[in-house]
Amino acid sequence: MQTRPLGRTDIQITPLILGTWQAGKRWWVGIEDEESIRTIRTAVEAGMTTIDTAEVYGEGHSERIVAAAVGDLRDRCVYATKVFANHLRYKEVIAACERSLRNLNTDYIDLYQIHWPAGSFGSEPVPIEETMQAMVELKVTGKIRAIGVSNFSRAQLAEAMQYGRIDSVQPPYSLFWRWAETELIPFCIEHEITVLAYSPLAQGLLTGRFGPDHQFDPEDNRAKNQLFQGETYARALEAIELMRPIATSLGTTVGNLALAWVLHQPQTCAVVGARHPEQVLENIKAADLHLDQSILAMLDEISQPVLATLDPRNPVMWKW
Repeated sequence: MQTRPLGRTDIQITPLILGTWQAGKRWWVGIEDEESIRTIRTAVEAGMTTIDTAEVYGEGHSERIVAAAVGDLRDRCVYATKVFANHLRYKEVIAACERSLRNLNTDYIDLYQIHWPAGSFGSEPVPIEETMQAMVELKVTGKIRAIGVSNFSRAQLAEAMQYGRIDSVQPPYSLFWRWAETELIPFCIEHEITVLAYSPLAQGLLTGRFGPDHQFDPEDNRAKNQLFQGETYARALEAIELMRPIATSLGTTVGNLALAWVLHQPQTCAVVGARHPEQVLENIKAADLHLDQSILAMLDEISQPVLATLDPRNPVMWKW
């Protein structure tokens, strides 16, 4: 898979990045460690060598699963992990990074990200200057190679950049969730910051495999995802039906059509999760799918009725 530069660094990342929230098990149902290990291993061996995880995914369980899966292939991999909103004091960031290094069984983290801004989910408000001081120190000492943020607004990103170089931002971004396009992505283009789109398949909705009566287990985080609720869900299913003939004409699937749309956006890579090796091998095909301007325009038009049901001011997909 042809790689792309991460921001202004010399780190090369794959356009499709393996997301491993599922591997942490928490907020997911039916996840087995052995299958997660097989899936991660398959991704790296097939060329998807950039892996995204976080300390909060199962309280480090996802990170440990990554190490178990591809620790012997570390030199081929780019590891991206995150510090959560409740660990953003200077000393807490340093300690969290050390834990992640142990969990990942590595001497360095390629991309270390602030998962959510301070104050999220009732966490302590911490000045971004203090958090960034720790992030910059970790970079200077070689424990991390690059700094990123996740779930930040344009204003929050701009403030953080006053205290150190940030080379990536990770927002929720898909054909059906496009809050980042208003201010955040134009800022990233201006400042050469890579966009790592998470939930590029709208947590599986854009695969087209869910029907009108689908119900998630209450323990599954998707039960609270706005895209699976009421009129939004109904409009999404209608849009997916309009996408099917386009996918067929290109010899691909609805899911890979949606992933390719994300990859065609400026400076954007897609963080896509998978439960099984077969999903990884299917998703990888999206990296080679070319969409011309007429198809991109059709997909944009198809998505508009879905977007019209959502509050454009709300960047959070879940009603937690």
